[in-house]
Amino acid sequence: MSGEAGCGSPAPGALTVRVVPGLAGIPAAEWDRCALSAESLQGTGETHNPFLTHAFLSALEESGCVSGRSGWLPLHVVAEREGRLVGVAPCYLKSHSQGEYVFDHGWADAYRRAGGEYYPKLQVSVPFTPVTGPRFLIAPGEPPQKAVASLAAALRALRQEVKASSIHVTFLPEAQWDEAGRLGFLQRIDQQFHWDNGGYATFDDFLGVLASRKRKGIRRERREALARGLTIEWVTGSDLTEAHWDAFYRFYMDTGSRKWGRPYLNRRFFSLIGERMPERILLVMARHQGRSVAGALNLIGDAALYGRNWGCIEDHPFLHFEVCYYQAIDFAIRRGLARVEAGAQGEHKLARGYRPVVTRSAHDIADPSLRSAIADYLRREASYVREAVRDYEDEAPFRKD
Repeated sequence: MSGEAGCGSPAPGALTVRVVPGLAGIPAAEWDRCALSAESLQGTGETHNPFLTHAFLSALEESGCVSGRSGWLPLHVVAEREGRLVGVAPCYLKSHSQGEYVFDHGWADAYRRAGGEYYPKLQVSVPFTPVTGPRFLIAPGEPPQKAVASLAAALRALRQEVKASSIHVTFLPEAQWDEAGRLGFLQRIDQQFHWDNGGYATFDDFLGVLASRKRKGIRRERREALARGLTIEWVTGSDLTEAHWDAFYRFYMDTGSRKWGRPYLNRRFFSLIGERMPERILLVMARHQGRSVAGALNLIGDAALYGRNWGCIEDHPFLHFEVCYYQAIDFAIRRGLARVEAGAQGEHKLARGYRPVVTRSAHDIADPSLRSAIADYLRREASYVREAVRDYEDEAPFRKD
């Protein structure tokens, strides 16, 4: 693929585009220069999104969690000028719709019944990660609108080349979502629950802004979660060991096997991120009678704590809420982080002080008939989502004064 017409060498200063089948073909410093630039992170409230780093994404590839065999074939779209990376889109050729958290199974089924082939499709995302962040990664100093337009055009050319039905850009920030809409992508919204730090000095300060009944309920849950002698440990940085990952992987496999049938991540992946980005990892581990029995994996940004995976090998009342939600809030307060993002779904988070937040995705559908049907569906779905967000906000546990 090339961004230029004609043959021969590109003209000085011209933009060229190519597809790279894996992060090993892109220098880590060049990738991160785009992923963590102010141009990419515009409007996100972050200066470091750990999921977009070369360390995280390459760990998914090198561990085999992401590969053609898993149905996530890396086809990263790279824009360059005179051999220097100026923009990139983390892109995968998908043969299914698993691990995305923006559900299009109904679209695939309808297209199949109409005689079409929905797969393969192109997915621009962080695999298995429902966390908002830039999907068009732009080098410092590059005009964002121009860079997004160039990457979007390259994705459409790639879609034609690999005969994919569609392009799906998921969990992108509002500025890039708006730009994708201007470029003709269909726009979709959904919602999650996040916790916002109101400048609290302690967890009790946070409880103080809740309605009395909710405040008492949280205190009771925290007390009962640890009533049988459980203790909580925060593990991060150089304190992380392979023994911690062994224990956490047992939790992850137990929960994953019961909920989904086949967990997405393997043991090697956790070792790789522990080796490459330990300062960005927080494991919250619960211990009972001398052994670890539950844990939650979080990644640490400069502005947010991102809750990702949880598991346990013993059942204890309210332990999930304590390990995943209350400990995350406590850590965020102590670190001065602006928010906690606790992943997809979960209305039960509302009662624990998490509030509804809109998430966004953009979709480019090749078949005009399918595109028209999806556009109509998205208009109706958006109305429902916005109404649900308003209703959830009315139910938030905060004092009305």
